[in-house]
Formats: sequence, C-alpha cells, structure tokens
Amino acid sequence: MLRSAFPLVFQLPHTKLPPIRPRSPPVRRYASPAAVLPPPRPLPPASAYVHLPFCRKRCHYCDFPIVALGSSSPLPRGEVEDPRIADYVRLLLREVAATQPVSDDGVPLETIFFGGGTPSLVPPRLVAAVLDALRGKFGLSACPEVSIEMDPGTFDTAKLRDLVGVGVNRVSLGVQAFQEDLLRACGRAHGLQEVHEAVGIVTGCEGLQNWSMDLISSLPNQTEEMWEESLRCTIDARPTHVSVYDLQIEQGTKFGQIYTPGVFPLPSETDSANFYKIASKRLSEAGYTHYEISSYCNAGYECKHNVTYWQNRPFYAFGLGSASYINGVRFSRPRRMKDYADWVRKLEDGTWCHESSTPELKDMAMDSVMLSLRTAWGLDLHSFSKSFGKNLTQSLCNMYRPFVESGLLIAMDTERQVLQLSEFDLDLENMGATGSRVAFIRLSDPDGFLLSNELISLAFGIISP
Repeated sequence: MLRSAFPLVFQLPHTKLPPIRPRSPPVRRYASPAAVLPPPRPLPPASAYVHLPFCRKRCHYCDFPIVALGSSSPLPRGEVEDPRIADYVRLLLREVAATQPVSDDGVPLETIFFGGGTPSLVPPRLVAAVLDALRGKFGLSACPEVSIEMDPGTFDTAKLRDLVGVGVNRVSLGVQAFQEDLLRACGRAHGLQEVHEAVGIVTGCEGLQNWSMDLISSLPNQTEEMWEESLRCTIDARPTHVSVYDLQIEQGTKFGQIYTPGVFPLPSETDSANFYKIASKRLSEAGYTHYEISSYCNAGYECKHNVTYWQNRPFYAFGLGSASYINGVRFSRPRRMKDYADWVRKLEDGTWCHESSTPELKDMAMDSVMLSLRTAWGLDLHSFSKSFGKNLTQSLCNMYRPFVESGLLIAMDTERQVLQLSEFDLDLENMGATGSRVAFIRLSDPDGFLLSNELISLAFGIISP
C-alpha cells in the first residue's frame, strides 16, 4: 500500500513529475567541500517507522518488500492468526530490543508510522505488542501520532475499534481509485464496494478523527472524468488529509513489464500534469492546504510523521527493507526475509557493525534543498546560510533568479509575505545573511511543484559542480 515508503528506499526523484510517493534522498558520494562551518549537530530521533510487509497480493505497480499472503488469509478481523505474521512480528520485536537509543536524554517518540505492505492485515494484539516494545525501549510522548496504513476489505468495525483501543489514532486508507475497472487494472485486492464500506467504517469509528485517503493518478486508461470523479468522492468522504500520487512505472513490477511511461494506455506527461493541476485546484477549493508536493490537509492535520522526513529530522526504522536516518546517516535493512533475519541475529549478538561516517556537507546541503522545496514552507535561507555558508546560499539564489521572475519560485520575507522580483534582486548580494529581507524561497503551486525535479536538479549542479 503506501505511501510512507519514504523510509523504505533511497532514490533520486524520477524524471516524471510529480513523484508517485515520498522517497528518501539517496546516499550520495560527492567530494567534500572545504568546510568553513562544522556540520549541524544531529538531533536525537523522535519518530519511528515500522514496516509490516504483508499483503493479500502484490499490486501491479508495487516494488516494495512485501509478503503476499494470498486470498485465503483470515479477513477482515483475523481471529485466526497467520503464523507468518506472528513469526515476523517476533523478529521485529527482537530488532527493537537489540536497538540502542541514540540519546541518553530520554527523548520520547512523538510519531510512529506502521507502513507496508498492508498493516491492517496484522492482528491488533500484535500491533499492540510492537507499540509496547517501542514504549519500553524509547518512551512515548504524552500524545504521540500513531498512524497505520489500511486497505479496504482488510478490516471491519471491530478490528478498527481494537486498533484505536491499543493506541492507533491516525489511519491512512489506501483507496487509490473510485472506479472498479481501474482498481482491477492495478491489481488491487479490493473493489469499489469495499472502498465505500471502508470509508463508512473509518468515518463512523468513535475516537478516530484523523484519517487520510490515498489516490493515484495517471493510471492506465484513466481519463480526466474518472480523476474528477475520484476527487469528488474523496472530498465527499471528508478525510482530514489526502495524499495524491502520480503513478511511477518501476522496473521489476508487472506494470514495468507491459507499460512505457507516457505511452498509451498510460497518460502523456501533459495529461499527467493536468491531473496534478486538477487535484490541486479541486482540493484547494474544498478547503485543503497543499502543504507538500503530494499531500493536502485540513488545518492542523498535517501528517506529523511525514513532516519529520520533509524537515530532514532523524528517525528510527524497524522491519524488512526499512531505512533509518540517524546521526546524519541513512541505513537500509535487507529486503529479503532470510537476509533480514540474519541481520537481526547479528544485531543481537553484536557482530553487525554499521560503518560510522561523518556525513559530507554537500550531501547535507542537497538533502536540505531537496526536501525543503517539496513543501509549502520552502527553504529557510537564513538557516541554510548558517549551516552551509553565505556563498553557497547566494549561488543558489542567483541560479534560481529566472524562476523567481517566471513565478515558478516564490520569495518570501520573515513573515512569509511574498516579495516582488525587484525586492529579491535588491537582496541578492546579502542573501542568507541575518539582515537579508528574503528569508524563504518555495515552489509555486501547482506549476513550480510540477517542475520540482528539474529545479532541484539545478541545485545539484551548484552544490556539487
């Protein structure tokens, strides 16, 4: 399902825009610049991603590490537990137990995200066991955000109530489309009737106010009318958050074997861009804030866990194929179950040792630009200048000037008021300094977001010429 795959895979943004889902920045190996400033001191993690890889079947576009249980798996409540799920959770708990907290200061977890896979296939008592293990090892804040991805047809009212009872307070519902033909074409295990049933269960669940709906655009044979219908149905369901992903054709998937991006029955790049613009317009008209390239929310309902990624803050990760970001270093666990089990054993007996390395300043600067420009908050120039130097900040702003002029980039002051090009030009020589009036730059919505990959790639050339 997913869509917080961000902690699963290190990957550069694709050339087709916008990306289907958030991805973590790659581990880059550039030559280090002459560091005039020490790297910013890493913060201790306050978030944890937990990968629960089980699905009924693999969707045709999915390249995540999953375990397909088959249609015979107990649904929807799972009174009879699949031994594969129980065995995996025991392995996951061993990883948690063998992981040492980064900080001795007792920084508790503020967000936990159960991603997959289809985590709603996991019995609530096993979800509770993972939460108990995280609480015992790292502590939980007074009101942590605990999210879980759920697919239609994998839960009923009782199961969702049980999940809320053990601490889940945010649901990410993987609908993807409101057309039976499109769901079937994607290889989804659910149909339209199960979508409507799932929406009814989620909206009627007492104690659950925070939930998100996932949609995918640019599907095979998807028309503008179909996309408009999916957006209308989403808005009518009134989720507090909406994630809109543009289909990516990944190598090794069924779609990757039969389709070529931009070639019928897939939409052209122009059509895909139009889908993106329609989503931005319709969701904005419905009162949602477009706070990240693929993410919309009602006021105060940003996904706090995903904001951890966009703000380049550290996080723990546990489970098959998951990737953590600690002390400036990203590390991916094995994607095959046997290899993951072997790795956990080595973690337990102390024979696994991750090569520690100081993150290069260029890598950190690129991560900062790439992640910040995905968001409506944009890049904080004062903070960037303090961390990476005034000269680099000025070079970036000079390079981006034509895009400020064209409106693809927006310059803002400390109060986030939009500045005119003339004001931007007056400040170029002082850009990033304490007295600079230009405090932030962000991509415009939707046109700037649509060109995010190109604009971010230009920053690569400045940071690592």
